[in-house]
Amino acid sequence: MAENVIILGTGCAGLTAAIYAARAGLSPLVLEGGQPGGQLTTTSEVENFPGFVHGVDGNELISNMKAQAERFGAKFAWDRIDTVDFSGSIKKLKGGEATYEAKAVIIATGASPRLLGIPGEKEYYGGNGVTTCATCDGAFYRDVPVVVVGGGDSACEEALFLTRFASKVILVHRRDKFRASEIMVQRVKSHEKIELALNCTPLEVLGGADGKVNHLRVKDQAGQTRDIPCKCVFIAIGHVPNTKPFTPALPIDENGYFVAGDNTVSTPIPGVFVAGDCADHVYRQAITARISIADFFCGMKGRTCSV
Repeated sequence: MAENVIILGTGCAGLTAAIYAARAGLSPLVLEGGQPGGQLTTTSEVENFPGFVHGVDGNELISNMKAQAERFGAKFAWDRIDTVDFSGSIKKLKGGEATYEAKAVIIATGASPRLLGIPGEKEYYGGNGVTTCATCDGAFYRDVPVVVVGGGDSACEEALFLTRFASKVILVHRRDKFRASEIMVQRVKSHEKIELALNCTPLEVLGGADGKVNHLRVKDQAGQTRDIPCKCVFIAIGHVPNTKPFTPALPIDENGYFVAGDNTVSTPIPGVFVAGDCADHVYRQAITARISIADFFCGMKGRTCSV
């Protein structure tokens, strides 16, 4: 028998969808994928989520949201979807553990940040001095030097944002020219708190006895290595949306993100919806993921969400 709603993903968007669907009496089945809880589980403290005066641990926030969904009747299982068939009124999803059927599907599979793949990166990731989100973690590094790695608009934006907190921002880029727009490049070059380290390839993230980052080792064009003192390395080389299993059934843009409709969550296929970082390449924040799916359910009030 087909489920009323299957929700893919247990980040902020997926769990918000689970809470709303469960409270509507739809008994949703929520499938946790490769990273249960999503990127929030790698964040030691979330300070920009309303309701927590002193911030909240990312794992704690996700655990509370999951418990809230379970309280209203949401069911949880682990599986990773490999292929889908959205051609009929009953949607079919094939995973490694089972094949699932549902009247409606909400895809909230998130996105994975691109990492450098160098020693020390994973060791210090998530609260110890390596992060992929300046908006999330920038305020923790006041009056200390930090590094941003990247050469696109995102890296420039991160560097400029971090000047609000850090004593100095060193922008490391492996080429001598930026991929960012000219206006962003000029803003970076003219900012007194930003230092450029061009033609430098990151080799290793180094830490001290306290288990925290204290240097980034880089190699320049001449093959010389040096250690850049810093308290955090912000990696800004893009994200990879987790959308591959759903193509070509659903349209994606040139960067692999779902192309959502006017209400930010609809797709060309009735009964199939998308939410969170797999469709949002602009904000990528827990609260905006929550708002997009909450707005959708509020708009569906009085109807039955295509089920």
